[in-house]
Amino acid sequence: MPAQVASHWNAASEVDGYMSRFWGVALMPLLAAGMLLLAVLIPLIDPLRSNIERFRGYFNTFIVLMMLYLLYIYGLTLAWNLGYTNFQMGTAMMPAIGLLFIYVGVMMQKAKRNWFIGIRTPWTLSSDTVWKKTHRLGAVLYILSGILALMGTFFQKYAVWFLLVPLLAATLFLVGYSYFLYQKETH
Repeated sequence: MPAQVASHWNAASEVDGYMSRFWGVALMPLLAAGMLLLAVLIPLIDPLRSNIERFRGYFNTFIVLMMLYLLYIYGLTLAWNLGYTNFQMGTAMMPAIGLLFIYVGVMMQKAKRNWFIGIRTPWTLSSDTVWKKTHRLGAVLYILSGILALMGTFFQKYAVWFLLVPLLAATLFLVGYSYFLYQKETH
């Protein structure tokens, strides 16, 4: 590995960040270990942990997929720094990101009200009905966002927009939608 390891790519898939060899090699495994630890701890400290147990299989699958995603990104980063630079980093990431968001949508369909996983607004956390309706629509929107991210693979120049625009639009819409549902339910 070079003394300075490429560690960040901009939207045009150009390297715009570097770090030392040690951190370039160690950071992603440390980040993955930290995320895994957090994923194990979250259900233990959630006041609504019994609800997490009701969709635990989906959450466990998400954890596995997240670890595979991080391993994939780590592999791409190592390959790049070892001289295999004949690919666009952003484009190479899109299939993995798209599949991850498609699965997030699948998990949303099954998620029960809790404090850590899902669309957690004050309104979804206050009502099982608002939670259920918001997550039902959120599942569809996140699956569509994942599909659009996958399509971004074929449009290298615009790949990041195929991810960011639908995802941000879906998320902002769902926040407003949960507020609307809560207002409708309480008035």
